[in-house]
Amino acid sequence: MKLSKKHALIISRISIAALIVLAFAVPQSRRLIFHVAGILASTDLEPVKAYILSFGPLAVIVSFLLMVAQSIAAPFPAFLITLTNAAIFGWWRGALLSWASAMAGAAICFGLARLFGREFVEKLSGKMSIESIDDFFLRYGARSIVIARLLPFVPFDPVSYAAGLTKMSFIGFFIATGIGQTPATIVYSYFGSTLGGGTKLFFNGLCVMFAVVGITVVAKSIYKRKKQENESGE
Repeated sequence: MKLSKKHALIISRISIAALIVLAFAVPQSRRLIFHVAGILASTDLEPVKAYILSFGPLAVIVSFLLMVAQSIAAPFPAFLITLTNAAIFGWWRGALLSWASAMAGAAICFGLARLFGREFVEKLSGKMSIESIDDFFLRYGARSIVIARLLPFVPFDPVSYAAGLTKMSFIGFFIATGIGQTPATIVYSYFGSTLGGGTKLFFNGLCVMFAVVGITVVAKSIYKRKKQENESGE
């Protein structure tokens, strides 16, 4: 018996929803999620590095899964894992691992958006985040994905989710993400391979820089909008 597209979609939605519920319903799984979240929230490379290395030969797989999880839902910066990968595996191997896992995360986000629609995406990533990315897409058009990936202060997962809500093809999205993601991954990996004990200071410095740039961009956008409104009202 061949499943219709509608039935396959329903089964996929139920299966994914059940997995999410199960992950938080099982005590061991819930403890693991909170434990990993606490490590990433420390914004310190050493605890993240120690956690990944504790899995021995499976360290690569664990790092890959951490990046994918971060891309889908976790409110933690991807470059923390990128720095860690470079510190553990060397800059080019770490860069390759970070790039591949980020691409996998982006693909999953895009697919989830196509599968569940806007309401699900807004609950997972935040309505304001998605609306701000919508405006970004309207402004930059076909170039928006590459530009968003090049800008470090633009959040990763809302861009992937928002793209999945558009008519953009997956291939076009995937290629644009790969191109835009490459420069930042290389830069972070290079710095990650050279960092010593000043990781937290480096992280905080990046956060301050991104915040300043982000505030500047938003302020400029608001100023231009108000100027256009005043000119149209005259």
